[in-house]
Amino acid sequence: MKIDISDVYSLDNKEITRKVHIDMAEFKSRQGVFPIQAGEPFDLMIANEEGKRLRLSGEGDVTVQIPCDRCLQEVDVPFHVEIDKVIPMGASAEETEDDSDEAASYIDEERVLDVDQLIFNEILVNWPAKVLCRSDCKGICPKCGTNLNLATCDCEQGELDPRMAQFQDVFNKFKEV
Repeated sequence: MKIDISDVYSLDNKEITRKVHIDMAEFKSRQGVFPIQAGEPFDLMIANEEGKRLRLSGEGDVTVQIPCDRCLQEVDVPFHVEIDKVIPMGASAEETEDDSDEAASYIDEERVLDVDQLIFNEILVNWPAKVLCRSDCKGICPKCGTNLNLATCDCEQGELDPRMAQFQDVFNKFKEV
């Protein structure tokens, strides 16, 4: 969803509040493409603070479907997105270099705010390091690919890492009968 915010830019202390919906059907990143299962409307407030700063604030919830890191079963991962951005408006380019680079990704030269890109950035920052379908997930069999949470397989599980084979020989020599 895109919002024209040129009137907020032009008037000091102007404030608007919008109920916005995300138009993204999927979350695309370097990790892959993940479907968005649910996205509640966001209450977004955009304010010009004395002609010096533009404040974006709001919150909402988005649910993204991500595969489990062990068994690859799809997991609905909720994200509570809280937006609180302050973008300098009248400062020089050197003073706002870091802030303007981020703001340039979701506000263009024509003063149009791309809400989807803003929310995308917030989800990306809060992306979990590890996703599990449950804490005791058993994963998949490395030989046959069976999901070990749903079934057992007949594969031999005793295979050792070849780098550790010599240690196994030492233990077998000193094994008590």
